Amino acid sequence: MDQKPTRVRIVDAARHLMLTAGLARTTTKEIAKAAGCSEAALYKYFSSKEELFVTVLNERLPGLGALLGTLAADPGGRSVEENLTEIARSAALFYEQTFPMAASLYAEPQLKHRHEEVMRDLGAGPHKPIEGLDAYLRAEQQHGRVAPDADTHAAASLLLGACVHRAFAYEMAPERRPPRPLDEFAAALARTLMAGIAPRK
Repeated sequence: MDQKPTRVRIVDAARHLMLTAGLARTTTKEIAKAAGCSEAALYKYFSSKEELFVTVLNERLPGLGALLGTLAADPGGRSVEENLTEIARSAALFYEQTFPMAASLYAEPQLKHRHEEVMRDLGAGPHKPIEGLDAYLRAEQQHGRVAPDADTHAAASLLLGACVHRAFAYEMAPERRPPRPLDEFAAALARTLMAGIAPRK
C-alpha cells in the first residue's frame, strides 16, 4: 500500500490517468480507484475533476505560471533574452505534457463546454500564461529593457504560440520529436523575439 498522504496519491493518480487516457475519458471514480481511496474521500480534497486538473497543472507539471508570476514581480538580474529563454523552455515542456491531456476534450463539445465553464469559475484557462508573459514584458518595458512601442501582448502570444505548436506539430512526425533540441529551440525563439522588441539604440 502506498504510504503517501491521500491527497498526494489522488493528484499523482490524476496526472497519470489524464496523461494516458486524456482528460475527457478520466473520471473521478477512476482517479479514486487508482489512488486507493473512495470517491467520497477524493471529494474531501477536490470539488471537481477540473479542480484536480488545475492542481495537476500547478503541482505536477513544469511551473510556467509560477515562473511568470515571479518574473513579473521582479524581472531579476538576468537579461530579458535569458528570461525569455527560460520561459520558452518551461512553456515548451508544459505544453508538451498538457496537450495530450486536454486534446481529448475537443472530441466531446458538451464536456469541453462544461470544462471551460468550471475553469473560468476557478480563474484558470489557457489564456492565463499569455496574460502572465504579457505582464512580465510590460514590467520589462517599465525598466526600459523592452522597446516602449513594443506590443507586449502580441510578443507573448508569439512566444507561447510557438511552444504550443511545437507540442502539437510533431506528434505526427515520423519520430514524434521536434527537429531541434529543447534548449536550442528555446534560445532561438527568445533571440528571434528579442530582435523585434528590444529597445532601439
